[in-house]
Amino acid sequence: MARIIVTGASTGIGAATALQLATAGHDVVATVRSDAAAATLNEAADAHGTSLTIRHLEVTDHGAVQALFTELEAERPLDVLVHNAGAGQVGTLEQLDLAELRDAMEVNFFGAAACVKAAFGPMRQRGRGHIVVVTSVGGAVGQPFNDAYCAAKFAVEGLLESLHPVAKAHGVSVTVVEPGPVATEFIANVKGRAHFAGGDPTDPFGPQRDAYLRRSAATFANAQSSAEVAEVIAKVLTESDPAFRVQTSEAATAFVATKLSDLDGRQVTSMTAGWIAG
Repeated sequence: MARIIVTGASTGIGAATALQLATAGHDVVATVRSDAAAATLNEAADAHGTSLTIRHLEVTDHGAVQALFTELEAERPLDVLVHNAGAGQVGTLEQLDLAELRDAMEVNFFGAAACVKAAFGPMRQRGRGHIVVVTSVGGAVGQPFNDAYCAAKFAVEGLLESLHPVAKAHGVSVTVVEPGPVATEFIANVKGRAHFAGGDPTDPFGPQRDAYLRRSAATFANAQSSAEVAEVIAKVLTESDPAFRVQTSEAATAFVATKLSDLDGRQVTSMTAGWIAG
């Protein structure tokens, strides 16, 4: 069975993926950010009748990323990276300061780049491996009040789409997995929620924000589960020639298809303008 590292495994998609792969018999290293998350994940593994290796990792600490991957490689070569670590950031551009923009990029883009970079070299040298990065439909379709988050996810997809053919020439597969709404703790942990506090009559974005929140509430009422997304990731890992871009539901596929067929951008921007109409 493969040796797999899953980043961002404290909760949600990362935890579900780590547990599912470990239950299938893989040697799984799951990274978390706190002792509490490690304890919870260990308990979940016990409940699943399986075990995994849990390591602490902050993906914005690029030295720590490289050190961990080097250490793991010395123990046993990594066959697969599933990079899931990330964080939401809400607010439209005028409401965001540059520190918030940089923070979103550090976590969602540079954190992903650091992990992919650390995994790729040894895989290339062996001529095999699979890098899977969980992005979002927001990595394909820009969405109101998600300016910083979508910018970071767009950047990740651009990075990996560029890397894909080079990696494939050296025997390494690269896949981005694009979930739509998923019922996880991700929303509760979104940064910048103060921008959505409401109740400020001077907020020029209030009507658009409220319309967006109403739509989001309806969308997340029908969200996928983390386990369903984990099943898609597990299936991707079984494929001999995996696709670069994979959506996790029919709804996500239809949503991303809107962007990929929209040569002048009018279809997407008309669609998203409707989200914030009062």
